[in-house]
Amino acid sequence: MPKILIDDREFEVKEGELLIEIMLQNGISIPHFCYHESLGKDGNCRMCMVEIEGQKRPQIACDTPVKDGMVVRTKGEKIEKTKRGILELELVNHPVDCPVCDQAGECKLQDYYMDVGLYDSRLDVPKVKAKKHIHLGSEIMLDQERCVLCKRCVRFTQIYTKTNDLIVEKRSDRSVITTFPGSRFENGYTGNVVDLCPVGALTDRDFRFKKRVWFLTRSKGICTGCSRGCNIWVDHDKNKHQDDTIYRFKPRRNDKVNGFFMCDYGRYSYKKENENRLYQALLNNQTIDIKTALKECENIFAKSVLWVADASLSLEELAYIKALSDKEEVKLVAFLDVYTDDAFEDKLLKKREKASNINAIKLLGIDIVDDTDEVLSRYEYAVLFNFQHLKEKFSLKKVINFTTTDKDIADFYLNIPIASVYEKNGTYINCDWILQKSEKIISKDIQPLTLIELLARIEKRHFDENGVWKEYLSDIKELKGLDISLVGEQGYKIEAKV
Repeated sequence: MPKILIDDREFEVKEGELLIEIMLQNGISIPHFCYHESLGKDGNCRMCMVEIEGQKRPQIACDTPVKDGMVVRTKGEKIEKTKRGILELELVNHPVDCPVCDQAGECKLQDYYMDVGLYDSRLDVPKVKAKKHIHLGSEIMLDQERCVLCKRCVRFTQIYTKTNDLIVEKRSDRSVITTFPGSRFENGYTGNVVDLCPVGALTDRDFRFKKRVWFLTRSKGICTGCSRGCNIWVDHDKNKHQDDTIYRFKPRRNDKVNGFFMCDYGRYSYKKENENRLYQALLNNQTIDIKTALKECENIFAKSVLWVADASLSLEELAYIKALSDKEEVKLVAFLDVYTDDAFEDKLLKKREKASNINAIKLLGIDIVDDTDEVLSRYEYAVLFNFQHLKEKFSLKKVINFTTTDKDIADFYLNIPIASVYEKNGTYINCDWILQKSEKIISKDIQPLTLIELLARIEKRHFDENGVWKEYLSDIKELKGLDISLVGEQGYKIEAKV
């Protein structure tokens, strides 16, 4: 393979690869604004200058294909002076208002600025002012004077969503990002431009001024908004005398699932994790302890009862429910039609099935029912396992409701709180049959037990997701021989014929 030298380090490369890609893949620091792996090169910011032996002048790494024998330098008096000059030009009209900027702590311009130390401006004329606090759409705020015109946001709407919502208006130092005339920035994926923006020009109105980012803890999670199962970062923090709270979801790269991005629906679904949570068991709307609640469950389980499983429960929870329903000889069903929304699906990430584990239902062979009225008419009692649809159809029945939320539960006989998706460990099988792990992230001051723990108490045993996997999942043909502890961040592709 061709070989090149970067700062006296030798690398094997593929002929024609971009130099910046080699550097980023190997952890070599190179300032850049306009280049992004998902959008490719643009060559407008000039921040990624390097010296190449044999070239008369510095070259931009984002538009330089590598070739055998190339010798590259990113350090040295000459190239550092060049990069310093380019950065100074970026700062000519920038307000340098880091203390009040919501992007502080996540801003690449701030990082480069602090590295170089351009603290004193040599400008002897007033800076060009641009507009601030522009509502591009319902979710995104623009501060034009902070923009470095990398055009990542413009290219995102051209290349990825193909909606062409954003444009560059005017020329020279009067150039600004704005929306296409007569339109608003609303395309279902708007939050991604905040992730792409390397500075504080584009900010999320939902997160803006809610929390300084250096106080946040970043954890790996899975979005449960639809069957895509996008990989996400869960940013959360526990303030003094307050509960551990999720402040935002951000996309986490997984080339097999969601690439670099996520939809706005999933991005803002974090709110349901903080709102309307049920923390105490209720019997006829009166608070009771968990021991009493589980005793009442045993009484109901002994009767003619219908069990209804939610398609966003973990694979382990669904497997345990299935095993218990077989043992108790009760009817277990899933109403999958209630999750289907044809208008929601698009050609990017969003899937019509607005539940995260529908394929787990199919893999386990849980009975999928279309005629809900006919099934419900045959049972006097029902047990809902986090099933939050069609609640009006259960109003005349004596219902046990294992749930994360206290919303619309007044008519139910018994409500029992359970841990939410980010308060437990579990696995999920997405629309492409990729099995992914989700680990416990959040710990509440009053922490509901997991559904597995509650059902295990009814069985008078100690049990967790690992025990479920060993006892009920390891012998399933599609999962046989799979060591769940070795499933990595990219997930595990299941060869299923369901």
